[in-house]
Amino acid sequence: MNRRNFIRTTATISIAALPLGKLNAQENKEKKEFVGVLVDTTRCLGCRLCEVACSEEHGNYVPDVKNDHALEKIRDTSEKQWTVVNRFETKNGEVFVKRQCMHCWQPACTAACLTNAMFKTKEGPITWDGDKCMGCRYCMVSCPFDIPKFEYNKWNPKIQKCNMCYERLQEGKKPACVQACPKDALLFGIKRELMEVARHRVYSYPDKYVHKIYGEHEVGGTGWLYLSAVPFEQIGFRTDLGTTPYPEYTKEFLFSVPLVLFGVPALLFGLNLLTDRKNELNKNERWENE
Repeated sequence: MNRRNFIRTTATISIAALPLGKLNAQENKEKKEFVGVLVDTTRCLGCRLCEVACSEEHGNYVPDVKNDHALEKIRDTSEKQWTVVNRFETKNGEVFVKRQCMHCWQPACTAACLTNAMFKTKEGPITWDGDKCMGCRYCMVSCPFDIPKFEYNKWNPKIQKCNMCYERLQEGKKPACVQACPKDALLFGIKRELMEVARHRVYSYPDKYVHKIYGEHEVGGTGWLYLSAVPFEQIGFRTDLGTTPYPEYTKEFLFSVPLVLFGVPALLFGLNLLTDRKNELNKNERWENE
């Protein structure tokens, strides 16, 4: 192998080792816009019909919203309930807040998943594929909103979380929780259009809303957006997450891994071939001189 062929071979192997997403960014661009849900907490009655609809749609535990007194404490989502509604006492009175997966634009859970079981669809929702999952639970550790839950008590455990009713979206339907809301506290649509609606409400009624749309910038933006009449930290939202998508913190390291695993061995292999070739030429030269 001459020097020109060596350089060509090394470059080819190194390029092949780069992340496909970066190389094929132009080819994989989708014209379809991400969808999301706008939650207006000023309209929520705390009826929890969204909880019931979600559980019935996905075959999970269906709560007895009239008798379980669940609003008396702050709850988190669980492996049995993908969404919950909590009640907060604020200076403006009671505020009810729905909680579920936020469906980040650049999700940490998918970046942390080693097998692509946690997947960001082209429509926006983040889904989980049990056939690909290896049970590492890195998605749980990486999520800034503490959403993915693991079925510790099952012999064949799954990761459980809201998938924005992705199957319903494929059929042209709204998410079950949105469909069930009696007061239009939940609005489903394209995020760009939801942002326009949210801004119109905030600027049309400046005394009614906090001048902030939660999810617009948090960790790079999320599929679920929230409006509130009180500061978001008073109703259970984290306000310390920043605006940088979590995968950005590890991007440079992850991009370097393929080069280390493939580029360096290719370089060493080529150098070895050049050395062998040089030794062979020197040996032939000695024979000719003798």
